[in-house]
Amino acid sequence: MKKISVLLFGLGLLSLSSCNEFLDKLPDDRAEVNTFEKVTQLVSSAYATASPGFLMEWSSDNVTDNGKTFYYQPSQDQVYRWQDVNTNGNDDPRQVWGYAYYAVGNANQALADLSKVTDGNVAAVRAEALLCRAWALFCLSNAFCMAYDESKADKFLGLPYPKEANQTVDRRGTLRELYENINADIEAALPYVSEEYMAVPKYHFNPRAAYAFAARFNLYYQKWEKAAEYASKALGTQPESLMRNVARYRTLSGGRKEIHDNYISSSENANFMLQTAVSYLGYATRYSSFARYNFANFLIGKEIYWAKMPWGVGTTNNTLYESHLLYGSNQQVVYPKLADEWEYIDNAKSRGYVHVVNPVLTADETILVRAEAEIMQKKYTEALNDMNTWITVHCSPSYGNMTRPTLTVASVKSFFDAQTTVPAEYDTSESMGIKKPLHPQGFTIDETQTNLLYALLQMRRIETCMQGLRFMDIKRYGIEFPHLIDGEKPIYFKAGDLRGALQLPADVIESGMEPNPRTN
Repeated sequence: MKKISVLLFGLGLLSLSSCNEFLDKLPDDRAEVNTFEKVTQLVSSAYATASPGFLMEWSSDNVTDNGKTFYYQPSQDQVYRWQDVNTNGNDDPRQVWGYAYYAVGNANQALADLSKVTDGNVAAVRAEALLCRAWALFCLSNAFCMAYDESKADKFLGLPYPKEANQTVDRRGTLRELYENINADIEAALPYVSEEYMAVPKYHFNPRAAYAFAARFNLYYQKWEKAAEYASKALGTQPESLMRNVARYRTLSGGRKEIHDNYISSSENANFMLQTAVSYLGYATRYSSFARYNFANFLIGKEIYWAKMPWGVGTTNNTLYESHLLYGSNQQVVYPKLADEWEYIDNAKSRGYVHVVNPVLTADETILVRAEAEIMQKKYTEALNDMNTWITVHCSPSYGNMTRPTLTVASVKSFFDAQTTVPAEYDTSESMGIKKPLHPQGFTIDETQTNLLYALLQMRRIETCMQGLRFMDIKRYGIEFPHLIDGEKPIYFKAGDLRGALQLPADVIESGMEPNPRTN
């Protein structure tokens, strides 16, 4: 492979020597925004072009150590060890933080400029700007804050939440305040969302995307009824018609590239919203420079696509479509949903920016949001209907000696009662497995809920693999696990582990922002 020099995109925008200085800056030097066309262009720049996905995925149990004979990146090593990241690459805290607040600044500038606009659907653009602000800070909170816990929300740190153009906010506030601010923006926006003015709605908060975001946020907020309500509005009356036709991917002749191209297509019904970022999130799953800490064959076999579940096990007897759509080496076994997208800056195509296109909101994940919210409300019939819909879409009628299951409360209980409980601490991959005890943060669950959640969380793990959301599920449910390290003792992640709130960028802390604590 030709060696490509990847540039640090947008460095001129991210001089964070002072947090106040950064938040004081105008988004850019464009001419006065006083028309509908200009303000919609400004809102289009209110989507962050950096992603916390890499930080969160490599913090989760979706990756493991293939051994020190393989290459890795310094930041990758630090994230895997849950250490403070001191590098300044595209996926590192400095960039993720900076671009999120740059997006917030653009959203706030658009909200201010809307008072000058008299043409077009101003209310809809205002709604999009509010959702962009809420989304940027919601995504940032997933990486840099603890999971929401009602009993600790006044203790846990939140994030600065600027609401005015060029406003300086130098305090983090509490997690409760942060969630209240996000919720207020979402609720103010939802009645007015429209895609009528959007050239490519799938890259914006179109109505389905807006409600899918609201559903996920309320799930994390532990507002189960609202999570289910908003998921239903996103999915409509026939959710299966919106879900990904994974069966078709098995008929594609172009291998991993064609699967990827279809997966991220704006014409794919399942994709409610796509977001681009300058990121190694897709690249790291393919290239040897990231091979040490990755999606190892033995982990895929024990815990993800090939793990024993009611739909099958391994590759010979497994009805799960994704289990037959994996590519790569033994160190990097992936379902090719994400890949590296290159923006070249010279004619020789030797220098450029590496991007990822990520379907951040989808029908398939949203139906699992609703199923989880239904489990929490003990609406088991409705939850199982949604879970079985997901299975119908993602599993073939039969494969090998397995047939596609229809889950019931009894069948789920029977299956997980027969599985070995994974210990919180172990030092060999032989102890890996899917039945990891749940320690919910801020809520309680009974035996029936626990068994259904084992199944639901495994579906979510498969659905969101490579995208970082597994780490939020780990934090929300207090799932304990080790990161094995070749030649060293394992390191352990515990329920309520403060390292779940990744550390802020060093220069943001140096400017006076309160860091995340590492001891209680």
